[in-house]
Amino acid sequence: MMWRPSLLLLLLLLRRGAQGKPSPDAGPHGQGRVHQAAPLSEAPHDDAHGNFQYDHEAFLGREVAKEFDQLSPEESRARLGRIVDRMDRAGDGDGWVSLAELRSWIAHTQQRHIRDSVSAAWNTYDTDRDGRVGWEELRNATYGHYAPGEEFHDVEDAETYKKMLARDERRFRVADQDGDSMATREELTAFLHPEEFPHMRDIVIAETLEDLDKNKDGYVQVEEYIADLYSAEPGEEEPAWVQTEREQFRDFRDLNKDGRLDGSEVGHWVLPPAQDQPLVEANHLLHESDTDKDGRLSKAEILSNWNMFVGSQATNYGEDLTRHHDEL
Repeated sequence: MMWRPSLLLLLLLLRRGAQGKPSPDAGPHGQGRVHQAAPLSEAPHDDAHGNFQYDHEAFLGREVAKEFDQLSPEESRARLGRIVDRMDRAGDGDGWVSLAELRSWIAHTQQRHIRDSVSAAWNTYDTDRDGRVGWEELRNATYGHYAPGEEFHDVEDAETYKKMLARDERRFRVADQDGDSMATREELTAFLHPEEFPHMRDIVIAETLEDLDKNKDGYVQVEEYIADLYSAEPGEEEPAWVQTEREQFRDFRDLNKDGRLDGSEVGHWVLPPAQDQPLVEANHLLHESDTDKDGRLSKAEILSNWNMFVGSQATNYGEDLTRHHDEL
């Protein structure tokens, strides 16, 4: 399950009239709270049999890996060379690709779909076209234009909308790391996809607690946890899966066994510790390509192992062509 998106992201689907206010009930009930990092690739990691599809999708991203499949070996190698230059320039520019630079590149490619979604929404929010999104622009694009003191005077559930607005403003302030009330693309991405950014972790936890903590004691009781998932009809017998969720709460969510979830336990639940997949893959690619075992990769080392990084549909032909080219 994935963390449910910000109200502003839901605007793209829930625009209503000229003001485009989101529904106060927007978002799946009880679903989408847990953020699990998606695998780098669904392909098997099967290097031993010459199947490098996993590595290709991890290094390039799935969509770009498909593009590389259509390239000739020569063009595939040439484009890989340009990627190597970009990796180094994005790091320390010392002419080598370090483990950190390789990991950063893989993480970057895996987040391409997130950046694309932000780019698609950018003009909705950057209404003055100055290349930044101010809080006022976000607020007006989402909730509509109101004169001071008249916020939500035209909707029935004004208090709910006011709470939504305050919550979005708080999240914006956390995403706005330089505190200038203007969001760069990176800061807007952090606002729309907080689960992807370590500095947004506390706000994700706080929002989850606020959603579930109905008695406002600062904790999530088991009944509050269940209520987020299931609402019984009068006389209805509780389904077996609900009992399973109670057991999950007791055995796996409530780490200190005090019968409730505090902020730390909520964080462990909705943002569980995960293996650093980009780092694992970066270590693998470095190990397989570092021929002089100096702990870093030269451009020549990467290109000599190009079919593991990118490949093409004509890999075997490309290997013969490359060998012939190197002999010339």
